[in-house]
Amino acid sequence: MPLPFPFDFKNPDYVEVLEWRMERLQRIRDTPDSVGIMKAYYRDHPAQFITDWGMTFDPRNADIGLPTRIPFVLFERQEEWIDYAIRKWKARERALTEKSRDMGVSWLAVSTADTLCLHNEGLVIGFGSRKEDYVDKIDDPKSLFWKARFFIENLPVEFRGGYVASKHSPHMRIIFPDTGSYMTGEAGDNIGRGDRTSIHFVDEKAHIPRAQLIEASLSNTTNCIHDMSSVNGMANVFAQKRHSGKVEVFTFGWRQDPRKDDAWYKKMENDLDAITLAQEVDINYSASVDGVVIPSAWVRASVDAAKTLGITPSGNNEGALDVADEGRDLNAFATRCGIELTSLKSWSGKGSDILYTVERTFILADENKCNEWRYDADGLGAGVRGDARMVNDRRKVQGEKELSIIPFRGSGEVIYPEDDINKGIKKDKAGRKNKDYFSNRKAQAWWSLRHRFQETFRAVENVAKRAEDPSVEEYKFDPDDIISLPKDLPELDKLLIELSQPTYSLTIMGKIVVDKAPDGTRSPNLADCIMILFAPIKRRSAFF
Repeated sequence: MPLPFPFDFKNPDYVEVLEWRMERLQRIRDTPDSVGIMKAYYRDHPAQFITDWGMTFDPRNADIGLPTRIPFVLFERQEEWIDYAIRKWKARERALTEKSRDMGVSWLAVSTADTLCLHNEGLVIGFGSRKEDYVDKIDDPKSLFWKARFFIENLPVEFRGGYVASKHSPHMRIIFPDTGSYMTGEAGDNIGRGDRTSIHFVDEKAHIPRAQLIEASLSNTTNCIHDMSSVNGMANVFAQKRHSGKVEVFTFGWRQDPRKDDAWYKKMENDLDAITLAQEVDINYSASVDGVVIPSAWVRASVDAAKTLGITPSGNNEGALDVADEGRDLNAFATRCGIELTSLKSWSGKGSDILYTVERTFILADENKCNEWRYDADGLGAGVRGDARMVNDRRKVQGEKELSIIPFRGSGEVIYPEDDINKGIKKDKAGRKNKDYFSNRKAQAWWSLRHRFQETFRAVENVAKRAEDPSVEEYKFDPDDIISLPKDLPELDKLLIELSQPTYSLTIMGKIVVDKAPDGTRSPNLADCIMILFAPIKRRSAFF
């Protein structure tokens, strides 16, 4: 539950929060019997405990005249993370959190661990990082256990569980006397070699050298390994686990933090080099990979591009389906109105069949007022045609509207083979034709999508430059050649990551071929869906 009054995360009124807490604390002290009732409640509602009583520390506040010791008021995505972490622990399953820079996940993890240990008997929660100083170093706010001790010591005495710093806080260990729970720390190659743990959080897993050495150790000592990290390319255990499809991933993107906005991102853009920005802020695993089809900067520019450019989207309502099997991949369906994406949805195909997927797609298409939808006709998608025809026949009998279903075969030949590769966008100076440039239709479609994002980036960048200097020449573009992704689109953070995953290379004949899942990454189902949705098609063959 949130605070009982509005809280502005960008302009926080900490005095109001502290006064509210003091009033509640006084009521509790006037009725001591209520403490036990509240502890029982907090056992099942750890996020509420943190918002009600937790404190955190931010030395940067001193620069702007705010207190450095401040109430830890959780925002929505942080509450969702706590629910995720506890759900994975109780299910005895592995967890993985990928995060943007400066999201406060370390504070969130230690505060959650403190809260669980204060209200549950016999827990052992482990923390590991690449260096011992990052786990526990006296008087160093960067260390995890400094944060954990700070959180406990700033709780009202009624909720500290008998904790006394001088007795219950030896190096790399915190003891909770009332519950018999404790936290333990390890570093480097020694992670997982200590006591058995209920949960083991591994901080900045992507940056731990020889991380493969701790995998087996942890697997033998805990039922719930929770890896947390910013991105460090693909050549590490964290990235491989994240893309394995075997772990449910929690994405903590900067857009989900109400304290951050475009101005914050602009500062990061000025402070960081392009690769660091893409990896640590945009959660882009392919930032340092050569031959990325759509650079992350172009993708970012597309967010709310229609609003930025003053364009009112119009056109046909269309959808696209990327079909998954019953394994780890997901089905994905997206819709658009002209240049703007209007919906995005993914779901598991486990335990169902193609008919179920098709029926669900018709429902989603109806909800978004689509007249037609496309589908990946290669592989598993080949079965969509027959099932879609059956559903359309049934709709006809029931007096419902039939929808046009359009196959997309990425393995097929390019369309309009004699046309210039940039037809509809700009003239190709070399006069190259589609048949000479692309190895198949998938490469052609990804390249067409690349051009959309590139045009969007150029147009948005020009608006920003002209706002600073009106003498800058206006960039001329066709509004039909851009793409806009609404800021509030469900699964947007995941889509932004996936769009910059595919890479391209040249065949021996000099034609472009696209690899949508390089270096062992998973198939980018959401991005594939968008590629199909915006792919050039021949309208005359758009029906059964």
